[in-house]
Amino acid sequence: MSDSAHATNGSAAAVENGSEAAATDDIDATDESTVDDGTDAAGEYTFDDLSVVMGTYNEEEAIATVLEDIDEVTDGKAEVVCVDGSSDRTPEIAREHGATVIEQEPQGYGVAVREAVLTPDRPVVVTTDCDDTYPMEALPEFLAEVNDGADVVSGDRLYHGAEAMPAFNRFGNHAFAAIASLLMGERVHDTTTGMRAYRREVVQEIGWTENTGLSAELLIRPLMRGYDVRERPIRYAERLGETKLDPIGGGAAIAKSIVTVCLEEQLRRF
Repeated sequence: MSDSAHATNGSAAAVENGSEAAATDDIDATDESTVDDGTDAAGEYTFDDLSVVMGTYNEEEAIATVLEDIDEVTDGKAEVVCVDGSSDRTPEIAREHGATVIEQEPQGYGVAVREAVLTPDRPVVVTTDCDDTYPMEALPEFLAEVNDGADVVSGDRLYHGAEAMPAFNRFGNHAFAAIASLLMGERVHDTTTGMRAYRREVVQEIGWTENTGLSAELLIRPLMRGYDVRERPIRYAERLGETKLDPIGGGAAIAKSIVTVCLEEQLRRF
């Protein structure tokens, strides 16, 4: 993949990371020789160090496809954690595909994802959605960015246009990015993407407060605290199954979260 990753920790300069094939080759090579702490002989993380986590809610149409993609890309080495509040067969299907399922009463997006990101003990955590909109084939590139020093790698859905996204949602996501960029004083391109990689210490050290707006918070707080945060363009596909998000109410909650989190982080600097 020839797309550049946007470095957002202090500048919007683009850095080249080579092709997707090269990134995949690098990860495959690291799997051949590991040391006791799970990293390879060169001290780099491998898929054995990776947890892929998601909140799931009535996604029986898509969950099997997503888990099969993760298994194929990581050769079955990544841990998968689903925090589930479904009333359909989603948790049953997830368990059949080897995922760890934590069941909880439905309390919203942020509550589920917060539980998901804090549960694993592997050193690299990747969040994704369970509706098959995100490209699991990008996992090697995300892990390569972490091995290159990134603390957070954020998938930029809007770089390629995100044509599979409803027009209203696409407009809203551009607006969210503009608001966040203005309030932070740093350019970001996609604040609400569900696919990101984090070093585990980042998600453990920061107190997360938002629910509907957690995806934006998971980007804004690390960025404003000086972590190495990079945005990487990804392809975004049409979802399988029905969306659960109210575009009006949910959008207002996300915008409020962005403003709240940015202001809290600005005040934290004083």
